[in-house]
Amino acid sequence: MHYHDSEDLKRLGEFKELAQAEFSAFVEFDKTVGRDAGAIPRKYRELIAIAVACTTQCPYCLEVHTRAAKRAGATRAEVAETAMLAAALRAGAAVTHGALAVKLFDQVAAGQTVKSDGR
Repeated sequence: MHYHDSEDLKRLGEFKELAQAEFSAFVEFDKTVGRDAGAIPRKYRELIAIAVACTTQCPYCLEVHTRAAKRAGATRAEVAETAMLAAALRAGAAVTHGALAVKLFDQVAAGQTVKSDGR
């Protein structure tokens, strides 16, 4: 068994009954990605969605938005570059969190030992 099966998306229809108000609100909000009106053209909206899907690691989002990006005129190279930009930003977040770790480390008083409860 694997966990990422596009057939699973069919189960989202069940949410319409199980959580009607929430599902309806989600569907309306989700439509903003694929709309043509707005300051950001459709192709770029879909490329942004691909970048977000790369960082959130959502294979279903990747499937939907990669197809939509191609239909909106995105090239294979643009999709690849989008993925690499997302990877760079994700790596950047790791580095900046590393800076936070060093800051927190420096806040521990010199000579402070770990107590038996780990604090």
